[in-house]
Amino acid sequence: MTGAQGRGRIPELDGLRVLMIFIVSWYHIWQQSWLGPYIRIAPLGISYSLDYLVRSGYVWVDGTVLLSAFLLYLPLARSRQQGLPDVKGFLRRKARRILPAYWFIILLFFFGMCIPWGLYYGNGPFMVKDLFTHLTLIFPYFRDTYISTPMGAAPWTLSLVAQGYLLFPLLARAMGKRPGLTLGLLAGCSFAFRAWCIWGLSDYAMVVNTFANFLDVYAVGFGSAMIFARLEAAAQVPGKGRGIGRQLLATAVFAGCFIGLLQMLRVQARSTDIAALQRHQMMYRPVFALGFAGLALSAPFAVKPLRRLLGNRVTAFLSGISMNYYLTHQTIAVHLRRIGFPPHEAEMPNMAGEQPWQIQYTWACFGIALAAAILITYCVEKPVGKILAKRDMQHKE
Repeated sequence: MTGAQGRGRIPELDGLRVLMIFIVSWYHIWQQSWLGPYIRIAPLGISYSLDYLVRSGYVWVDGTVLLSAFLLYLPLARSRQQGLPDVKGFLRRKARRILPAYWFIILLFFFGMCIPWGLYYGNGPFMVKDLFTHLTLIFPYFRDTYISTPMGAAPWTLSLVAQGYLLFPLLARAMGKRPGLTLGLLAGCSFAFRAWCIWGLSDYAMVVNTFANFLDVYAVGFGSAMIFARLEAAAQVPGKGRGIGRQLLATAVFAGCFIGLLQMLRVQARSTDIAALQRHQMMYRPVFALGFAGLALSAPFAVKPLRRLLGNRVTAFLSGISMNYYLTHQTIAVHLRRIGFPPHEAEMPNMAGEQPWQIQYTWACFGIALAAAILITYCVEKPVGKILAKRDMQHKE
């Protein structure tokens, strides 16, 4: 089949996930190194700044949430099921997938970094609250455990995705009965909540990344899954979906969405006021979601070189460890600065001409986080997941 690779896994989405998480992690590392990213080709006199891309890198988290919603609903969209046949089984599978590695990472940071370095010194109650709320994934709902935690803020995304898992059986049942109404209600609730945030608040730190602010992203993800299932089914019909014309059209859509996203990111990166950035992000979140959905819908049907670039063994491997890479990279970057590795003098190295330190530090962050993700995935996540899956099978028997 040309493009969509049958009715199982979609390899091209591995590449999209890796791209999104790479840019988000680049943003977090840039927050510590302040290394201005440029593409320079001296012989050709080319110098292109990627500052706007890394400065707005947090927006790509929305893309990972969109992909999560898309892939959650796609199996049901393909089979046109009404609701989940085994809700408990679904929740157990998701818990096996995310919790063992996540708990390991939180406890590793807590006992291996926070306690030895005295990051909770003199504040025992906050220490207990921080650990408990992180283990239960409710820490984004408390300002101190979300904003002031020494364990890093990146896990908030996993908290949001976990909330999506818990509500998905209800949403899937509603989608099976009244898909249009369900999508409209999701988007409407998100728009109403966002309007209250924008016009009723001046500080958006505690609302910009709440689940209610992502309901329309879930709506776009579910709707995109329905569209994809139809495109996929049509592409399997002889005489349809195999022509180079359709591949070129899909490639043009992919390029248009990507260029459009870059232009929006330029605007997003212009403001230096945090409240203005968050307000703009909330207002244009559904538009960003449509752009990310366009990438997800078009990539599997594009020309072969683009599909190979996005879907290959390397991207499949990186996608497989991406969750653990995402959960560890920011805290690793902060802690490397804390211990002075590599040695540096200035608090803002780029303003003191410490580029050698910046480059070494940036590569160290990416490399250490990647190594940690590989170890956690293959030494904790997969082995524990297999043990728990085996126990579930034994209980069923």
